[in-house]
Formats: sequence, structure tokens, C-alpha cells
Amino acid sequence: MAKAKSAFVCTECGAEYSKWQGQCSSCQGWNTLSEVRLSVARPGAATSGASGRSGYSGNLSREVVDLGNVDLSEVPRLSSTFDEFDRVLGGGLVPGSAVLLGGHPGAGKSTLLLQTACKLAQSRQVLYVTGEESLSQVAMRAHRLQLPTRGLKMLAETSVETVLAVAERERPEILVIDSIQTMHLEDIASAPGGVAQVRESAAALTRFAKQSNTVLLLVGHVTKDGSLAGPKVLEHMIDASLLLEGGADSRFRTLRGQKNRFGAVNELGVFAMLEHGLKEVKNPSAIFLSRSEALASGSLVMVVWEGTRPLLVEVQALVDESALGNPRRVAVGLDANRLAMLLAVLHRHGGLFTGDQDVFLNVVGGVRVLETSADLAVLLAVVSSLQNRSLPRELVVFGEVGLSGEIRPVPSGQERIVEAAKHGFTRAIVPRANAPKRAPAGMEVVAVDKLTDALEAL
Repeated sequence: MAKAKSAFVCTECGAEYSKWQGQCSSCQGWNTLSEVRLSVARPGAATSGASGRSGYSGNLSREVVDLGNVDLSEVPRLSSTFDEFDRVLGGGLVPGSAVLLGGHPGAGKSTLLLQTACKLAQSRQVLYVTGEESLSQVAMRAHRLQLPTRGLKMLAETSVETVLAVAERERPEILVIDSIQTMHLEDIASAPGGVAQVRESAAALTRFAKQSNTVLLLVGHVTKDGSLAGPKVLEHMIDASLLLEGGADSRFRTLRGQKNRFGAVNELGVFAMLEHGLKEVKNPSAIFLSRSEALASGSLVMVVWEGTRPLLVEVQALVDESALGNPRRVAVGLDANRLAMLLAVLHRHGGLFTGDQDVFLNVVGGVRVLETSADLAVLLAVVSSLQNRSLPRELVVFGEVGLSGEIRPVPSGQERIVEAAKHGFTRAIVPRANAPKRAPAGMEVVAVDKLTDALEAL
């Protein structure tokens, strides 16, 4: 009998080494190498892992074809029964794809997938595998959420071999695994949730999904810093990685696409956690624009682009005299380093000094803004708070600010202005290159080239 071999895999980047070392040469991480047992593949047998590791055996197509002869007909997608879920997925579930749904405990991952599975089971074959809860616990939750339970096939199991055997017999169209951290392969000598178990279990399940044209939905846990638990290579195996975000003190949840081979990355879906589960929010801009009636300085609405649609979000700034030698720069929902850079531009090209002031910034609703179109809105909100002068409620702003004080255009400027007009805004300060030739009815568009022009427009 061949002797089992082992390798050492970096949990951060997935690099492999023949022996243990303190630092990973690829990502420079310290103490990130974990031992992985390798099994010797039998001659002629196919294995699940990329390096000959054990798992679900099957035969992939070995026929060499010309790329020009590949059928380009679009694969029909399956609706998840949630428009917001379908939006983040790029239009729906793709047969043969593997989707990883991550999030903090209590975010609603299991609730979202249980609602999806129960509704899909009314017309399709769905197998829901739970490794964290008993069948009675899942049934009680489905009853509390008032979901249709007939037709949904359940399995309480953590063995990947058993799950694959049942899936081979039942032939489901959708296979839900809750969660991948509880799954284990019998011939991997490590505990469930370890690097080797998560990596090989996901590889075996993904291989089955590709071969049987099954939609695979995996639930993944996250670490304290918000990254997915387990090896980084797990995110490379699957086709789409989604993150469900939302604090325990907020009833709104945002579903963001971090990786998607079948749609746009950074697409955003918004849900509300209600008594009967998650309910999709058709108009996210409306919930993020719930402003108080009284005018307050430092508050301004900006238009950001999330995936394939514009989103109106309120940004709030608070500038106060600092009692510290090193004034604080705190940004919630925005990059703190970019805030420091924008304040330097404001001083150099706007003539407003904030070096002795504490600056606090917050994006209302818990939305994380990742693009640069918020630059101009952030600076004008800071100026409003610094001078204690409130801005008009009907004003909306977007634009990127360069280091020389110029206002740069942003993508999809026309669509942003139209979206603002739909919500009743009557004035917009935008980069000159984004100014439309004909503004929407009732909308005054102010085109600016430099930061000084925007300050004068206020």
C-alpha cells in the first residue's frame, strides 16, 4: 500500500510547500502554513483536487475541441425567486455553478437559502443538506417563517461521501450545503473546518456540481475581520462569492457580489429582515434617504454606482475642534486614507484648513462606498460642517476629485442624474464631462471643472 504523503498549504493564498516554514514566500504571511494529507491516486482514476487529492471521483470530458466550435447558446438561468438575489448573481442561478454565500453569524445566510430552497422546491428538485442544525430545528424555522415545506428534500449529514451518494441517487437541480465548514471527507486526517477538510470538501462538491449540471449553494463562515474562513483557495474554486452584510442592530441586509463569473462584480442587493424572514427592497435609495425634516449642516446626498444601478446615499460629516495633538480622521463606510487625502486637497486648493479639527464621516445605512465618485460630496459635506451652514435638501452631488483640485468625470453620469431626478432632486453639482446636453425636466445641473468652482456653486 502506498504511503500517504503530506504537503503544507498557506491558508491565505493557497501556495503549497513540501516542508513547513515560518513565512509564506508568496504572500509574506507568517505562521499561515498548515499540513495537508495527500492520498496517492489510483492509475486511471480521476480525483477531485487539483493536486491529486482524494474526493468524489468522476470523469470530466477529455475531448479536445476547437474554441471556435464551442456552442455559444446562452445557458438558461434559474430564478432564485428573489429579484435582488438574481441581480447580484447576474440574472439568476446558472446550472453547474458553485456559489459561496458568506456572512457573520446572524446575518441571515441560512434564512435566505431556506426561503429560496422552499420556494424553488415547489417546481424543482432541491436537496438541502444541513450540518449545523437538526431537521426539527430547520422545520421549526421554516414554520416560523411561514414557508411552504412540502417538496423540499432534507438531509442532516456532515460526511461528503454520504452527501454525494444521496445526491447521486436523488439527482437534485439545486444542492444547498449549510455549511461547508461542517463538511468532512473520511480519508482526510484533520477536523472539520480545517484547511484540508474545507479545501477538499469544496473541491469534491464542486466537481459533482460541474459533472451533474447541478446548482451548488455553499454557506461559508467569516472571520473577525470579515474575510471568509478557511483557505483562500476556496474562493478560487467557486464561480461566485457573495457576502451578506448587516449588523444585529439594523434590520437591513446588503448582499454584495465579491466574485462572479456570470455577472458584474460589486453588484448590490438590499433586503429587510422582518418577522417572516428576508424581504427584498425594490427601491434601496428610498431607505437610504430617510432624512430628518430639520436641516442640519454636514449632510449631503451623493449618487454612487453599485454594480449595474445608481444608488442615492446620504453622507454625513462632523468637523469639531480637536483637543488632541494629532486630530482624528474617522470614516465609516469610506476609506479613511482617502479622506485624509481629500482634506489635504481641500486645504491646498480650497483654502480651508482642517489640520486642527477632528473630522468624522459616516455613510448612512451601513453602505460601504468603494468608488471615487463620492469625493466631491465628501468634501462639500466637510465644508458644510466646518462652516456650520446647512445645504439645500434638493441638492445632489457626485464627482472624483484629483490631487490638483480638478473634478474628474465618473462612469454612467447620465444615469446618475436621471435617478436623482426620479427621487425629486432639483439641483445637481457634477463634473463638466458628465453634464448632459439636456437636463431632465425640473433638474438644474451645475457643471464644474475645479474644486473652487464647486465651492462657489454652493
